[in-house]
Amino acid sequence: MGIVFTKMHGLGNDYHFIDGAKYPVVDPAELSRRMSHRHLGAGSDGIILVLPSDTHDFAMRIFNADGSEAETCGNGIRCFAKYVYERGMTDRTRFVIDTLAGPNTVELRVEDGRVVTVRSNMGKPRFERGEIPMIGPEGRVLEETLELDDRTVRVTCANIGNPHAVIFVEDATRVDLATLGPKVENHPSFPRRTNVEWVSVMDRENIVMRIWERGSGITMASGSGSCGAALASMITDRTVRRVNVHLAFGVLTIEWAEDGCVYQEGPATEVFTGEWPTEE
Repeated sequence: MGIVFTKMHGLGNDYHFIDGAKYPVVDPAELSRRMSHRHLGAGSDGIILVLPSDTHDFAMRIFNADGSEAETCGNGIRCFAKYVYERGMTDRTRFVIDTLAGPNTVELRVEDGRVVTVRSNMGKPRFERGEIPMIGPEGRVLEETLELDDRTVRVTCANIGNPHAVIFVEDATRVDLATLGPKVENHPSFPRRTNVEWVSVMDRENIVMRIWERGSGITMASGSGSCGAALASMITDRTVRRVNVHLAFGVLTIEWAEDGCVYQEGPATEVFTGEWPTEE
């Protein structure tokens, strides 16, 4: 018998979801590398395991397309919430999902038994260099020069469960992500690598973002990346504390609320369910 999986996406950031209690995965890193391949597999940005939790309602493990494990995933969180609710694994519209970055509380807006949008609490952001982590002197990283092979870029950094380096540009949609992304992700200044976002500011309530995701490369969207991009825009006084992040296939709303936590809200979409063959 194979592994039943469901492909879901948050604004184009796609993952294969597997009920780990029904289908135990011995080597999730290798499975993610094989399943995620766009030509030789089922095609995705990674796999997400739906697991029981000893402390909260559910636990979530995220493996990128290269097999590396991620601390959290904003789009994955929203899809996870839709997955468990619509399969009757919970009847609650507010519950907590454990991640490597800590517990994440989600609130579901449901219409006719279907999850329309999900709002999730991504926790309190961190900005100190050592918390990104990034090598260098203490303090925040605000538009700091980073030397690449053939150019320099200026990065503003935030950690919202995982690391983000944000670069402000005139037009984020015209950036050569495939060339510049890996150079920043793997720069020696980032000992755990980093996600990289290019941002252009439309006005104080709207930004455009494109992302090179650590471990997955170019992705169409990122919940945590949208949070990182919004936070960088806020701490450099480019925007207010509630921002619409415009991505390739839609918009996420990010709010850095008065309680100090960052909330992201947006859709989650189910694509199909399939069965991945297992070797006998």
